[in-house]
Amino acid sequence: MPESELIGDYLRLGLALGRHIDGFVDAYYGPPELESRVAAQPPVAPVELVERARHLLADLASTPDMAPERRQWLTAQVRGLHTSARKLAGERIGYLDEIESCYGVRPTFVPEDDLAEAHRRLDRVLPGHGALADRYIAWREGQVVPPGILGRAVDSLAEEFRARTGALFGLPEGERVEFEMVDDKPWSGFNYYLGGMRSRVAINLDLPVLSIVLGNLVAHEAYPGHHTEHCRKEAGLVRRRHQDEETIFLVGTPQCLIAEGLADLGLSIVAGERPEPLLEEHFRPLGIPYDAGVAAEVSSVSEVLGSVRGNAAILLHDRGRSLDEATAYLERWALSPRARAAKAMQFATDPTWRAYVFCYIDGLRLCQEYVKGDPARFERLVTEQLVPSQLAAA
Repeated sequence: MPESELIGDYLRLGLALGRHIDGFVDAYYGPPELESRVAAQPPVAPVELVERARHLLADLASTPDMAPERRQWLTAQVRGLHTSARKLAGERIGYLDEIESCYGVRPTFVPEDDLAEAHRRLDRVLPGHGALADRYIAWREGQVVPPGILGRAVDSLAEEFRARTGALFGLPEGERVEFEMVDDKPWSGFNYYLGGMRSRVAINLDLPVLSIVLGNLVAHEAYPGHHTEHCRKEAGLVRRRHQDEETIFLVGTPQCLIAEGLADLGLSIVAGERPEPLLEEHFRPLGIPYDAGVAAEVSSVSEVLGSVRGNAAILLHDRGRSLDEATAYLERWALSPRARAAKAMQFATDPTWRAYVFCYIDGLRLCQEYVKGDPARFERLVTEQLVPSQLAAA
């Protein structure tokens, strides 16, 4: 089969799955007539989507002239789409098997001894006296960005990170990001890539935005994270190399795991392993509370506490615990107030996103191990087609 037909089948399969699963097509800027045709037709039956994915995997294996790296990337992507189609068709797939088939990693349960050690480390650095959870919640919630100046803070950070990203890697001419504030979403931030080097980044105001996460949020969604990856790949892979499979971004595929991992790594790439002094320079003139000294100490254990979300999802979807039990687990081990634990579980129970939490946990781990602080390796993540097994083997 000619490569152009194979890529067309891949795009149609992704768009057809998006007719059934809300949010499954994260971004699409490919041929508009193809999208219009898929939208104009009745949704394809899930059993037929399973067959289409199976045939596409066979066609990939028998296309002789495709570059091995491109074939490997597309095969991993279609394997994820095949899994989503099988679920739609009613096949029962175990939670851990689903994650491994979709994202290319098999998650593990973080031992509670590791979480307890993280609690002990936090106890040594947090100010005040009394129960650790109370002190941690009070400290975090004391770092709220006043809503009236949130937009100014976002713009200030984005300008700084954009300049640093451009100096490190270069940015395509004409790229731009627009920020907006939204509510009633299961996530804290979202990049809507529009094609043409443009992104719209939404920041969710359901819960107060904290200064201790704002720097990572801007870096994650814009520079050098999602927006940077999308526009660098549009410029390099799509426009120069005509690899149109990159014009669609699909949930339930390894593409997402690497994207979330590199985006979470982005702040340390542009601002160093200790970004707190730089963040403080931006926050102080705006009157935003930011405890840089404690933030630096807390960040060293935050990755461990972040893995609690994965444990809670495994308890809920793999080990038969109730939603209340999983939420209480988050409160206890992530030291999270009830409202934030409930918001995290809203994400973990959303039909589109329930397996996605491991894109952050295992995606960051893999990208950290691959990059090892080397900006040149990070640039490969935002410009090339890589799969999780390649990162693990490097």
